[in-house]
Amino acid sequence: MDCYKPAEIAVKVEEAGVGKAVMASDKTILLALLAGAFIGFGALFYTLVTTGSTLGFGPTRLLGGMAFSLGLILVIIGGAELFTGNNLIVMAWADRKVTTTQLARNWSIVYAGNLVGALATAVLVVWSGVLDLNNGAVADNATAIAKGKLDLSFFQAFFRGVLCNVLVCLAVWLSFAATRVSGKILAIIFPITAFVGAGFEHSVANMYALPVAMLSGNMPIDVAGSITNLVAVTAGNIIGGGVFVALVYWMIYLRPAR
Repeated sequence: MDCYKPAEIAVKVEEAGVGKAVMASDKTILLALLAGAFIGFGALFYTLVTTGSTLGFGPTRLLGGMAFSLGLILVIIGGAELFTGNNLIVMAWADRKVTTTQLARNWSIVYAGNLVGALATAVLVVWSGVLDLNNGAVADNATAIAKGKLDLSFFQAFFRGVLCNVLVCLAVWLSFAATRVSGKILAIIFPITAFVGAGFEHSVANMYALPVAMLSGNMPIDVAGSITNLVAVTAGNIIGGGVFVALVYWMIYLRPAR
């Protein structure tokens, strides 16, 4: 076979989780900054390609989802530390190869690094004038995207976060099956396109999407609303990736036989 079997993927994901948990803090921070920027690039690409689209709702979402896949492709192929993907460390934690302290340390550092990287990307995008393209239509689209996120109720944002990270972590899981770069990219595209097309919520993407709209001057700065959204989506992402993917696969493939 030209790919790893699911049981082999489980071992590889667990080993990767252990490596992430013991990685030096300075390296983790830098890789987390990169991941925040990479996801910001994916969100920007989504905004650009969906601006002014006349393809209709479904095809536009399909195109936008494929564009957003750039973010995770950069993370996986280029190498970076993404909070949502790192929810898979739960496999190593469940197997007692990573302590609760190590898990919390990694998630805290990576989450903070992702936030700074995404915010910095948002600032640079605004300063670059990219949002002014198409007579300001890109900025209008970015604003509409952000408003749609803030209009969600807490529970809607939470459950969209759950569903999102099920697909994101499955994309990461599938990428471990591939032995070639082309295979990893193909494994990533379809799950990510599905979550974006369905309108699910990704905490790190929102770290870029909300600030970039507010910094554009098209909508008021809403710190409280942004924090509420991120809390709900982050909690959902943890459940979706950590429980519904990592813990379930651990129970299937790695749990010790009784």
